[in-house]
Amino acid sequence: MKTVGFGKNCKVQLHSSRKPYMELVQERVAHLELQHCEDAFFLADLGDIVKKYEKWMELLPRVEPFYAVKCNNDPAVLKLLAHLGVGFDCASKDEISRVLRLGVRPSRIVYANPCKQNSFIRYAAKEKVDLMTFDNEAELYKIKNAYPTARLVLRILPPANFKVQCELGNKFGCHPSDARCLLRKAKEHGLNVVGISFHVGSGVEEAEAFSAAVETAAQVFNEGQALGFDFDLLDIGGGFPGHSEAPVTFKEIATVLNKALNKHFPPKRNVRIIAEPGRYFVASAFSITVNIIAKRLVTSYLDKDMAENDKDGKGAFMYYVNDGVYGSFNSLLYDHASVEARLVNAPVNPMEFVTSVWGPTCDGLDQILKNAKLPELDVGEFINFPDMGAYTLCAGSTFNGMPRPDMFYHCSENIWNTLFPSDLKVPEPSSPITKSLPILKAGHQLEKVEIDVLSASPTPVCVLDEEEHFFN
Repeated sequence: MKTVGFGKNCKVQLHSSRKPYMELVQERVAHLELQHCEDAFFLADLGDIVKKYEKWMELLPRVEPFYAVKCNNDPAVLKLLAHLGVGFDCASKDEISRVLRLGVRPSRIVYANPCKQNSFIRYAAKEKVDLMTFDNEAELYKIKNAYPTARLVLRILPPANFKVQCELGNKFGCHPSDARCLLRKAKEHGLNVVGISFHVGSGVEEAEAFSAAVETAAQVFNEGQALGFDFDLLDIGGGFPGHSEAPVTFKEIATVLNKALNKHFPPKRNVRIIAEPGRYFVASAFSITVNIIAKRLVTSYLDKDMAENDKDGKGAFMYYVNDGVYGSFNSLLYDHASVEARLVNAPVNPMEFVTSVWGPTCDGLDQILKNAKLPELDVGEFINFPDMGAYTLCAGSTFNGMPRPDMFYHCSENIWNTLFPSDLKVPEPSSPITKSLPILKAGHQLEKVEIDVLSASPTPVCVLDEEEHFFN
């Protein structure tokens, strides 16, 4: 298989679009076993991110995505999204700096942290990142002193009677009933408030949450305009699902959201609409594969649930693997996530046992799975966990001296060649030309060019597989 470079120390393995991801995992495991290596590793499908981008543009054409860097700040992810022309939601000086170093223009960044450090505001001013959120009076004083020409977005609390994976309204957001008073304060200080934002919560489980939030935002939007503000921006935040097992699909949300936006913010209002998707782009693009470094059979139980599950009296296995809750599986605590174990290779004995899976540290908190049903596995075997791209590697630590997993990237060759037509061979005159796609900057050029809106000069390329209908 062909391997191409994508920035410093980043190699992308290209493969047939029909190859299942577990086959790629098995190939990587086989390669590691030849090297007598048992290290955990991430496998990142950059093509999956491109597919998510295409789906967004198809289902939410009026909404500009500003990727939430905090969700996964992997350099290849940021570079690819910058290449696609996506904007960025940054929450700190470091995140702003990372994005700017990619050549992204300040106008493609929203500093979407309502409570910012003074020095970070000054840094934003220095770099001309002028779009930022606020939700309290003290923040107005800081911005007045550090960046009085900033363009401000008032973040409000959306209705809270909907199920979400992670609640955010308990920390951020001005109550809509207090918005008028806060906007008056902004006007007294001569600050430029340009719009309204909200965040329904990370990993929303009910599409109607967006409809209710848009309606509330429209009411505050109208109040702001009545006070004399020239509002022209609505930021609908994040919360969009990123994998197929989510309680609600992205299509369901898009249907509800488009209806609400067309009702309260129709195109004739000339309001720019942006969003801050994070897990949507990366959750399903990453899987992690861990190695069983130890195991033991338990026949006497302190845990009542485990004892009850072992109805046949076969005993229960405890597997210890080389990444855990203090590392990439921190999402179990921080993101209220759940994970699913997949066997890399078919087991010799298919009989299932009560199983718990533990991380490598010496802390009893470090448990990945409590009561799973798995066949008996041996020390040295690998277990794969899919949908591990959101709020995982970005928040992992090296507690107890445990190393971070290695990272390997792959992509369908058809997708890669569509993104980087300069890598394509010129087709023979008899070859059918069926598509015209925009010329995009090659990966190694991203550090040399400012990215805002990519050029749309057409170039002929080879036919894509039917399932990979990019930029139609």
